[in-house]
Amino acid sequence: MTHELERFSPGPPSSVNTPLLVLARACTTAVFMTYPACLSWLMDAWQMTATRAGLVQGAFTASFAVSLLVVSFLCDRFGAKSVFAWAAISCAASALFFATFARSFESALACMALLGLAQGATYTPAIMLVSTNAPPDRKASAVGWVLAGMSAGYVLSIVLANAMLATADYRLAFAVTAGVAVVGSALSIAATWNARDQVVQIDLGQTSSDSPWKRQARLLTLGYIGHTWELFGAWAWIPAFLTASLLSQGRLTGVEIGIWIAVTLHVSGFFGSFLSGYAADRFGAKPVLVGFALVGAACSLVIGWLNELNVALLLALVWIYGFAIIGDSSVLSSAMTDAVPASQLGRALGLRSILGVGAGSVSPIAFGMALDMTPASVSWGLAFGILAFGGALAFACAIALRR
Repeated sequence: MTHELERFSPGPPSSVNTPLLVLARACTTAVFMTYPACLSWLMDAWQMTATRAGLVQGAFTASFAVSLLVVSFLCDRFGAKSVFAWAAISCAASALFFATFARSFESALACMALLGLAQGATYTPAIMLVSTNAPPDRKASAVGWVLAGMSAGYVLSIVLANAMLATADYRLAFAVTAGVAVVGSALSIAATWNARDQVVQIDLGQTSSDSPWKRQARLLTLGYIGHTWELFGAWAWIPAFLTASLLSQGRLTGVEIGIWIAVTLHVSGFFGSFLSGYAADRFGAKPVLVGFALVGAACSLVIGWLNELNVALLLALVWIYGFAIIGDSSVLSSAMTDAVPASQLGRALGLRSILGVGAGSVSPIAFGMALDMTPASVSWGLAFGILAFGGALAFACAIALRR
């Protein structure tokens, strides 16, 4: 069959500075968890109800999801490199805007929406650039390292915010994390300065209806939806679950519990992201996705029934849970870049992302409804069991993949 090359030039191979990009992602996402980390202070300082506090975070999530879809189409139209550069600049501007003007519920609503737009705009082009410029046998691990950098940024955000709260107040927390994000934006541009965009091949002898990659892309998209259903639900409710469990045992203070939540959910995610990438490069995507989905679903089924477990054992279980539910993210992303033609990749990632984030936005609500509607003795177990449906979907889709 005949092929044509579109606008994108091949350029030099492996021209993304991956270590610098990982550091850039960690710094850029240092504002990601600042608002949640400061929430107890902000509810008092801004006289917010829980509903209003949730609306602010919801504005961030909604704008993040919209940005994922729009930017994915822009990447296909203009190339991931230029989109990523402008997104990095917007991240710096929105972080400074947030630090300067977020002083009430109303202003925070607008500032967090802008922050979500900018943060979402960097996600897809970062994945596209690192996967395009990585050697074929290291693609999954390269994507894994970039996502691991984001997990490190979440931890950095929580640690810096809490340190600044102990020193002064939320305004200093906003300013310091925004400053780190500005540094991250500069590093993002530097890391991708010599990057090449994807090479787009169009198969002139193949119609859109008989493309063999579409089945693989559908399975990866459905698997991602299951993955985000479980991940977002766990991220939303594990802090409350651990707090209730550990405080009832009287073994840790509230500050210590906050630190352990960051460690078990996000430090474990750091290791899960890059180790899963290495495993996929070594053994292939399918067995890694099957394994991570199976472990994640198993943890969802059992963890809610073990709230009285010994503290050390419970924290170890949550670490495994956090490791498993984020670990398949990098493999799902790298597998999608392998399966989908470059001319369709941005749109495929955008559709996948907005469907996944949409599912992830619903799962915490379903979890909360299960808590409210079931007896206290079984509520945590049944609520976490709802998340296991996502893990089961991801497992079934992984089994059905060709490789």
